[in-house]
Amino acid sequence: MLWLVDGNNVMGAGADGWWNDPVGASVRLTQAIAEWARTHDDAVTVVFDGRHEPRMAELAGGNLTVDFARRAGRDAADDRIVEVVDETYADEPALTVVTSDRGLVARLPPGVEVEGAGRFRTRLGIGRPTPRRGR
Repeated sequence: MLWLVDGNNVMGAGADGWWNDPVGASVRLTQAIAEWARTHDDAVTVVFDGRHEPRMAELAGGNLTVDFARRAGRDAADDRIVEVVDETYADEPALTVVTSDRGLVARLPPGVEVEGAGRFRTRLGIGRPTPRRGR
């Protein structure tokens, strides 16, 4: 089984202030994915937009791969995810793409499993925080 995670989409699914420090939030998400990946033998690849970030890449190893978009711009990580699916789906039909991006889902071949970003965050133990009510 291969899990292919749309890192930016999963990060953006949490209202946890990730926009104030996107690289730091990416590192925290990658750490959570690394901890989860150690609990099973499935291969896990997380793909992010942007340039190669050493702090995220350092967390790779074992069954976790950290990958980055091959180009800059809109949907760059989505393009990389589609490439990975195209490269591996014939050999690894047990494939789950983690994203809530409808445009990306529409680009996947029939039969590829999809898990939403919110559900995956819950799987990692980093579900959406409960909003604070007035004091």
